[in-house]
Amino acid sequence: MAEEHYLELSENPVQFEHASSVNNVFFDEANKQVFAVRSGGATGVVVKGPDDKSSVAFRMDDKGEVKCIKFSIGNKILAVQRTSKSVVFPDKRSLKLLKSQSINVNWYQYCPETAVILLSTTVQGNILQPFAFRNGTMSKMSKFEIELPVVPKPAKLSLSERDIAMATIYGQLYVMYLKHHSRTANSPSAEVVLYHLSREGSCKKSHVLKLNTTGKFALNIVDNLVVVHHQTRLCPEHPPAPVLLLHRPLVFPAGPAAVPSQPPVPCQLYSSSWSVFQPDIIISASEGYLWYLQVKLPPTVNLLQDKGKLMDFLLRRRECKMVILSVCSQSAYLTAGSLPVVATVFDKLNQVYKDYLEAEQSYTQAMESGPSRGSAAQKRPVRTQAVIDQSDMYTHVLSSFTERKGVSHKFIIAVLMEYIRSLNQFQITVQHYLYELVIKTLVQHNLFYMLHQFLQYHVLSDSKPLACLLLSLESTYPPAHQLSLDMLKVPNNRPETRCCSTRCLGRSSRETSDSGEAPPSTQVSTARSTWLTSSSCLGSRR
Repeated sequence: MAEEHYLELSENPVQFEHASSVNNVFFDEANKQVFAVRSGGATGVVVKGPDDKSSVAFRMDDKGEVKCIKFSIGNKILAVQRTSKSVVFPDKRSLKLLKSQSINVNWYQYCPETAVILLSTTVQGNILQPFAFRNGTMSKMSKFEIELPVVPKPAKLSLSERDIAMATIYGQLYVMYLKHHSRTANSPSAEVVLYHLSREGSCKKSHVLKLNTTGKFALNIVDNLVVVHHQTRLCPEHPPAPVLLLHRPLVFPAGPAAVPSQPPVPCQLYSSSWSVFQPDIIISASEGYLWYLQVKLPPTVNLLQDKGKLMDFLLRRRECKMVILSVCSQSAYLTAGSLPVVATVFDKLNQVYKDYLEAEQSYTQAMESGPSRGSAAQKRPVRTQAVIDQSDMYTHVLSSFTERKGVSHKFIIAVLMEYIRSLNQFQITVQHYLYELVIKTLVQHNLFYMLHQFLQYHVLSDSKPLACLLLSLESTYPPAHQLSLDMLKVPNNRPETRCCSTRCLGRSSRETSDSGEAPPSTQVSTARSTWLTSSSCLGSRR
């Protein structure tokens, strides 16, 4: 079987004229644009962005070698740098100095997503000073120190720009440092050290990713995952971020695959001409391609055996819904001893489901009450693919699971009840079609006693659709007629329903009060013991 890759290059790369003696290639990280400048611009400048609409072509006078070229946001102003101390704006505008800082700078990095610039200062270069830009103002943030593996004597520049990257992970800004240890027995491998950079407060070292190897590395962030490219081994390490203080690689190394396209794109994996840009861009200037790095979720399923950790991983990914439903379907087909695993998966899904329902309810209430004075307008919660509702589970997992051949019917019912138990635990109203699925499964296997128990103690909540289903079962199970009538008489689960149902089921007079109804304490304790007995016989958790 061919090796499955969990990373791939985008199917339709941005194509541009490759770098040559007459054509220079530049990349603007803010606008994600590639500039192909021929003969200093005299014979043409072609600008290509993520889509065809952002492509621009023009000419400009050849006034010397172009060292850097960029557009402003919206392609309104072009800036060209030809010397180390000057920048020319072809569209003549006046500039105003807003603020200045006196500081010795070795090199800098800029994160366009957060508008934060990072300056390397001091002789060793490991004191980093960030500045934040917002609404036309610049604010100085707390400086911090990068811990070097070895302090040189005498002091010299020891922190390189290529070993630092800035990226947003789960909405938080991080400075990533590729720490290369000396090759000794105690520290043979490199690390990626993550510093959490907050606009308020000091910058703190938060995570260390162990790479278990040495060599040349490059970093990308793809779908909130830290991807570490290793040129020597032609494959990326793929640790999670952020979960714990000290991390090992999440999945085994495997190089990115080029997605088949028409015609196929020729490319050498991890070519020396590849350049990596944040968060997820790879450019080959010599071949004239810009790719976006993408995560393939299905192959990662077999690399994490712990279903709980796997679910935590999948719930944080963008295109996760169908993969999660596939994992749920596979988990449900396990043996009865795996019911705790199934329960863990259901609980993790329903926690996300509950959080979304509460956010939606809060938004609805805010809209009905109207905006309050001085408060910001509340945004409607976005329903991500991580929200797996009851309809999704019924359609893609549970309905087909009940028809699965070779699986114990007790385990099937236990899985169905485990999902209902999880919904109840998170106070999510159970939809009637899930109860109907339970009843149909019980009837199919002639488990009428268990059906009695579930209805008697309201494990299956009363509803009109449920009553109609029971009424249709009268020919198969005669007591279902009276049960359905009782449910239709009192649809809100009043005490009278329990009274009529218990008489129909023939409960002894010792179990009922003078009014014919069991005392509340007796009902609760009896229901609890019956449910535990039913669960244990189904193979659920004790």
